[in-house]
Amino acid sequence: MEIQREDKGADPHRARFHSSVMDIENLDAGQEFDQLPDTYTIFIIEKDFYGKGEPIYPIERMNLATGKPFEDGEHILYVNGAYQGDSDIGKLMHDFRCTDAADMNFEILADRTRYLKENPKGVSEMCKVIEEMRKEEREEGMKEGIKKGMKEGMIAVALRMLETGKYALEEIVTISGLPLDEVKNLQTGQGA
Repeated sequence: MEIQREDKGADPHRARFHSSVMDIENLDAGQEFDQLPDTYTIFIIEKDFYGKGEPIYPIERMNLATGKPFEDGEHILYVNGAYQGDSDIGKLMHDFRCTDAADMNFEILADRTRYLKENPKGVSEMCKVIEEMRKEEREEGMKEGIKKGMKEGMIAVALRMLETGKYALEEIVTISGLPLDEVKNLQTGQGA
């Protein structure tokens, strides 16, 4: 199960990937393929990904020649996180959006919310998780910044070499590390 805030995270290829990972994890060497258990990849999307107002969008493969289900045991469910009906799904989506445990429908979620928000041990756990997420985000940002800085440095080197007029394009490519097409674009003023 995965909860996605952005539609781009709900790409059908991502669901396919998750299904294949579950298959690999659920089949040991020497086991027959028919021993694979049914799997359910569940995406809870913040918005209505398919825009039809349905609480759940079940995805199943089918044999197009016969018009019958393929029945390979792979099931994908897209859950509309914006759904607000009176069904259990509507109540569950309400609880996912809810910040006050007293207003929740499902006691198990309310209990966990109370623990994470009101119990000192739970608050400490939540703070650690949030701090780890922030740290990962900072590290990713730093990596991106370094990559961007390196790229800018490579472009600056190539531009300086072009300005001197002393270097062949191949030498600039070798020294700067930039692709030939990019160096040519810099030479004609279309790059950077």
